Amino acid sequence: MEWIEYVILGIVAFIMILMVYISIKLNQHKPGQHISVEKDIQGYFNEKLQKEFGGFKADVATLVGHSNQQSQKDLNEFKDYMMSKIDKQFIQINEKVEQRLGQGFEKTTETFTNVIERLAKIDEAQKKIEVLSEEVVSLNGLLTDKKTRGIFGEVQLYQLLTAVMGENKQLYEKQITLTNGFMADAMVHAPEPLGDIVIDSKFPLDNYKRMMDKGLGKQDRLNAEKEFKKDVKNHINAIKDKYIIPTETSDQAIMFIPAEAIFAELTSYHEDIMDYAQKHQVWIASPTTLLSTLTMIQTIVKNMERDEQTSIILEELRKLGEEFKRYDERWEKLNRAIISVSKQADLVDKTSKKISQKFSNIKDAKFDLIEEDNEDADEIETILDESEEE
Repeated sequence: MEWIEYVILGIVAFIMILMVYISIKLNQHKPGQHISVEKDIQGYFNEKLQKEFGGFKADVATLVGHSNQQSQKDLNEFKDYMMSKIDKQFIQINEKVEQRLGQGFEKTTETFTNVIERLAKIDEAQKKIEVLSEEVVSLNGLLTDKKTRGIFGEVQLYQLLTAVMGENKQLYEKQITLTNGFMADAMVHAPEPLGDIVIDSKFPLDNYKRMMDKGLGKQDRLNAEKEFKKDVKNHINAIKDKYIIPTETSDQAIMFIPAEAIFAELTSYHEDIMDYAQKHQVWIASPTTLLSTLTMIQTIVKNMERDEQTSIILEELRKLGEEFKRYDERWEKLNRAIISVSKQADLVDKTSKKISQKFSNIKDAKFDLIEEDNEDADEIETILDESEEE
């Protein structure tokens, strides 16, 4: 509404100028006339002012009315625009909310399904653990008997031998009896200088379990440790005395312990036992270390077989070289003979043509054209001599 303010200021300025003008005119008239003129002017001014102000009010009212109408129109348009915008935004928000809710429901359903599957697997695993626990208890019951433990160790030993070397009796044998009458669990036929290595399974479990039993007192556990070491040394001595036979077996043997825990205990905390075994040429092995040892022996055997095959191949190549040398010599002789025959054929052809020409000259009585020619005969005789020499 800044333009209204400018109009009002213009009217006030006009009134002030008019009043100044009237004041000047009054000063120019006499006092009696002054009062009369003042009243006339005042009346005129009031009338003029009322007329102008009335017109101004009408104009202002008209302008305000137009302005209100325009404002109302703009307000309605703005309201319609905003309502349309809000409706669109609401629709978009509603679609996104529905989409997010749908995705959320899908993920929730998927998660719930996964949880159910996991619970089912956990339940299945729990059942397997229960079965395994029962089997472990049963296994512990079996391992309390020394004979059963011995069979368990032998079975595990044979499984390792079969896994690495198959059923190849050229590489190993089971339950073999030596010349001293003792039967070994297995013998591996390793290449020289190792020779035939005896493997015997031992399972020193009783005193090991007592040694590791936290429920026993310290002194009882120390006594069990001494007995455990004594058991292992006795096994080492027995293997050395029974299964290391000069000129029959290797000068060393393997004591197989079918329990990684016992082997780890020996290698980690009983170095004196390992030194004792090494001194008596008895190598202590667990399932893992025996597997590596058997694999290494098999690799050595294969390499040696390959070396033997290589020697045979080289010998055959040498013989083939000699045969090829004879073939080359014979081919040279045959080639020279072929060249000689080719030369003879050329000379015979040449002589044949000359003879034909002579017959033709004799037939036509052209005796002056007949010449004595022994050149071909000499050449043929020379070639024949060379062939006889070859």
